[in-house]
Amino acid sequence: MTALHERRPETRRRLLWWAGTIALTVALAVLLRVFVVGAYYVPSGSMLDTIGIGDLLLGERVSYRFHDPEPGDIVTFESPLTEGETLVKRVIAVGGQTIDLVDGAVVVDGEVLEEPYVGGAPTESLSGISGSAGVTYPYVVPEGCVWVMGDNRTNSKDSRYFGPVSVDDVTSRAILIYWPLSDVGLL
Repeated sequence: MTALHERRPETRRRLLWWAGTIALTVALAVLLRVFVVGAYYVPSGSMLDTIGIGDLLLGERVSYRFHDPEPGDIVTFESPLTEGETLVKRVIAVGGQTIDLVDGAVVVDGEVLEEPYVGGAPTESLSGISGSAGVTYPYVVPEGCVWVMGDNRTNSKDSRYFGPVSVDDVTSRAILIYWPLSDVGLL
């Protein structure tokens, strides 16, 4: 037997090892992307100043398998307005809570909500806008739903416009802005 013939099994084993390693890496990446973490692009200013226009963020998909979103969580969800579009908003109230808009303030269960993230902008009803769900206040959020709003209240189509969002449509909890580098940080 020549030296060439002796090397073939070793080369074949090495190639199989690399092919297996690459296949396993791809499979793990797909599983992580589908079940654990999602990447999202934010095209609008509806969450300014918390999340900027063009920011890229990561959302974790595991925790909501064990509990529902809570007030204050920033979530991603399937748009009730446009099929295939994912939106990013803040949970303001959950099923069973009563939400009201009084003199530019958000009131949940009779308590004015402290919202430093809105920068003092008033929160107005969007019920009169053409195409809106026509929500009237006070409004009791149905069980199994959340009430979401953008932090940039004067430039956000949110639950004031399209009504409550089913928790089944929530896809992740936003946890991290990873791009641009100037905006990197935990949410």
